[in-house]
Amino acid sequence: MKYISLLRGINVGGRRKILMADLKDIYAQHQLKKLQTYIQSGNVLFEYESSLNLLELSEKIKTDIHEKYGFDVPVITVDLQILKNVVKLNPYFRGNVLIDSLHLTVLSTIPEKDKLEQIVSPVNGDEFLIHENFVFIKCQGKYSQSKLSNQYFEKKLGVEATTRNWKTVEKLIALHDDQQNT
Repeated sequence: MKYISLLRGINVGGRRKILMADLKDIYAQHQLKKLQTYIQSGNVLFEYESSLNLLELSEKIKTDIHEKYGFDVPVITVDLQILKNVVKLNPYFRGNVLIDSLHLTVLSTIPEKDKLEQIVSPVNGDEFLIHENFVFIKCQGKYSQSKLSNQYFEKKLGVEATTRNWKTVEKLIALHDDQQNT
């Protein structure tokens, strides 16, 4: 099976630096195959055949990073086929929407129902829709100025979150498709 780990907050502004070769070495220690990274922000594609569930794998990688580098990095791992299917559900990817306004937040787990019922979209014109452990976001302006940050969803939903812009999501899907054809 093919998966992707999305790490949050590495190699941003010269802080929490991890070389992609070193990151691949960490993943290789867990018998993961066909390791591939995409850009320096922490996207790791791999194949994985084990009884260890994805949350446990993510926690092991997070622990390995902490032991080696001394800082915590949220690690969220998803099945690439599920990601490929989910992106087709984006309610904002229609009409003349600017792709730069679209983002996908991936949550570590599906939030509890009572927390989902209490979350509302901020009033600054940005919109979101939660589907299982994915959040489709449409921003009026720049994502960096939106209230729909990882911290917003983490605080409201009680789960870890990481966000990718839509161009990165599309590239990750393309990499998945390229691997399928090899």
